[in-house]
Order: sequence, then structure tokens, then C-alpha cells
Amino acid sequence: MNKPHYSVEKVLRQDDHLVHSFANLDALKQDNARTVITRAQGAYVYDAEGNQFIDGIGGLWCVNVGHGRHEIADAIAKQLKDLDYYSTFYNLTHPLAAELSQKVASMAPGNLNKVYFGNSGSVANDSAIRMLQHYFNRLGKPKKKRILSRVGAYHGSTYMAVAMTTPAYRDGWDSADHLVDFLSSPYPYRRPDNMSVEEFCDFLIEEMEQTIEKIGAENIAAFIAEPILGAGGVIVPPEGYHRRAWEVCQRYEIMSISDEVVTAFGRLGHMFASKEVFDIQPDIICSAKGLTSGYQPMSATIISDDIFEVISAPGAMFMHGMTYSGHPACCAAALENIAIIEREDICGHVRKVGPKFEAGMKTLEQLDIVGEVRGSKFMMGIEFVKNKETKEAFTPEDNIGGKVAKHAQQRGLIVRPLGSMAVLSPCLILTEDETARIVDILRESIEAATKEG
Repeated sequence: MNKPHYSVEKVLRQDDHLVHSFANLDALKQDNARTVITRAQGAYVYDAEGNQFIDGIGGLWCVNVGHGRHEIADAIAKQLKDLDYYSTFYNLTHPLAAELSQKVASMAPGNLNKVYFGNSGSVANDSAIRMLQHYFNRLGKPKKKRILSRVGAYHGSTYMAVAMTTPAYRDGWDSADHLVDFLSSPYPYRRPDNMSVEEFCDFLIEEMEQTIEKIGAENIAAFIAEPILGAGGVIVPPEGYHRRAWEVCQRYEIMSISDEVVTAFGRLGHMFASKEVFDIQPDIICSAKGLTSGYQPMSATIISDDIFEVISAPGAMFMHGMTYSGHPACCAAALENIAIIEREDICGHVRKVGPKFEAGMKTLEQLDIVGEVRGSKFMMGIEFVKNKETKEAFTPEDNIGGKVAKHAQQRGLIVRPLGSMAVLSPCLILTEDETARIVDILRESIEAATKEG
């Protein structure tokens, strides 16, 4: 393979002007420890030196159908030639926004038949809150403003979304904290020592009910939850937790928002996981990432007919919108991406290969510093501990996740370090052999990091 014509030194000089997301900006000023990715194909990415890496993070939880899909690129290019831009403001629309909204609604569970397009998961979640607060205003219940979230949640980084995100992600930053109340993380591995998993689930539901009683259901608009907590640690709640939490919401007339920014469009083997995997019928599903597989920035906030009827009643003006909502090129990317997922039965592939990937990953629990491997299908996390018996955690100074990620990259795999964890969300097209290769590289990398100390 010919190396791309990029000067690493030039790119890094130019990159000094770039503000990186979720980065230690001071550290980036001190060194050039940055990997310049220049090309991608399938489940692999390549750096400026031509080195190949398995994309173990799927871009950022998002490149579901794999890199280099010319069908998507061609659909985007064709749309830009036909209609480069038009908005969906006022009474205006365009064919692909209409087609995509119908397609998404047809796949969503139950009566989730109305779709608002944005450009990120953060915007999808912000939009859900704005719509619900307006919904309750229209119903004459203006006090229903507060949101229940969970420690460990990640719902985005805009002002409202980050308020619903676990506090660790906004240390020293302001947000709309007065609108959000946090419940305990549904984190079975770190549950109290004297509790079984079943008792822990009971505790979580009882805490939720007590919190609602304390705040007053008349003040609470919604409960927002990821089916599997992603950036908070790939936490899989106890079995039955989601259904029971949804039933509590139903009982107290609190809206249920399922944040499927990561889990939708195949990552857990279904287009949407809320109903198919966790047996809940939310009032709103928020999605993004896999909607276009990252080929264009786009999100979808999918709301119920009941919500729409209230916010579209006579005299109600929908005072929410963005310039790029329903952008034609984004719609083209999403429609072709969904067509690929359906045509190639990628959801079926995930349901077949995902359990084998899980089983392979679980073998890493044999290693001395691996406390738990958890997740589902193509969404996995490894938690490292100093002592497996006591579950003593590594400190931030130990940088164990970073060390494992460094060794993995040296061996041809990109993983995401997350404190004392390594997180994987690879492209959904991986073969069984490729998932086995990931496990082998991780084993070698964890052993190398252990020796490094």
C-alpha cells in the first residue's frame, strides 16, 4: 500500500491551532503524542506513516457499517449536486428529509412516529428536554421541569445535556444543574458487598421511588437513561432494571427518554434496543452516531404521537430549530447507511458474532488486573483493578487505561482509555477472526502494561 502524501510534522504544526475534544490541552502543548489518521477502509484505519490499526472504537461509537463505503459517499455527492442545502423551517421541506423521517418512524417501536433531526447526540437529548418541558407547559403543568438522570450517565456536552451527564464529566464547568437530580449508578460490579444483584436492583428501584416522592412527581418531567451506560463505563444494569424503572415512570406520570445515541442502528443487534432488548416502550428515543455511521453529523429525536399532538395543537408554535436540521446531504447518508444495514443484515451479523466476541473478551478476566469484562455484543468494556479480591481501583495517576491503550496501538489496535478502563465499540462488520485478533492483542497489551507497573 502506498503511503498517503502527508507530512506528519506539517500536520502537527497546523494541529496546534485545533482545540481537541475531551483532551488534556496542556499536555498536548508539551508534546506531539498525537496519531495522524489519514485513511480508513472497512474495520481499519491508517496513520500518516501507513500503519494499519483495527478501529476498536469505531470512530467514536459510530462507524457501524465500516469505513470507506462508496455507496454512502456517492449518495452524499449526488444529493449535493441535486440540492446542496435547504432547510426544514416553517412550511419548507425536501424529499430526503421527508423520506428519512418516515423510514426512522417505521423502525421505531410503538407510537414513536414523529422525528426531529439535529446534528449530534447532545442536540438530540437537549431537544427532547425542550420538547417535554413545552409539552407540560401546554398541558398546564409548568412545574414539571426537572429531570432524573443517573451517576455514570453520559448524555452529551451541550449546556443541558452535560447537566444530565455524570458530574465527573463537567468538573469545573457550569451547566443547568438546578434541573437535574441524580440516582445511583446501576453498576452491579460496584454494588454494596452485602447485596446480591437482585437485591441491588430492588435498592435502585426503591431509591428511584423515594426520590420521586421527595421531589414530587408534579415537578419531574422525565427520566433519561442509556440502555447500557457508555462513556460512564459500559455499565449493564441488572436484569429487569429498565422494565421496572419504566413502570415506575408510568405510575408517576413521568416521561421516559431512552438515550440510544450509541445503542441504536445495530450495535446491540437491533435497529433500536429499547423494546427489542430491554422490553420498554419509551416516550422518546434519542439517536445519532449509527444513524449515518458517522459519514455525516446527524441525530434524530423520535417522539410519540401523544407528545406531538400536544405540541402541535392549535396556538402552539414550535420554537426550536437549527440551520442544519434535516440537511439534505445528512439525510442521503442516513438513508444509504440504513439500506446497507438492512441489505447486509448487519443486525443479524451482530447477533451472531457479538456473543462470540463477548465470550472471547470474558477470557481476559483470567488476567491479574482485570476485575470485570462487561457489555453486550459490539459494546464492551474492561475494568482494571489493583486487587481482584477487594476490587481496589487504580488511581488516575496510575493511568492504567492509557497504558493498555498505548500497548494496544503499538500492536495494531485502537481502543479508548477511560480512566481505569479500556472501552471497545468496533465497526459492526468485524469477522469472528478479527474479534479473536482483538482479544489476543488486548491480552498481550494488558500483560505488557502489568509488567510496566
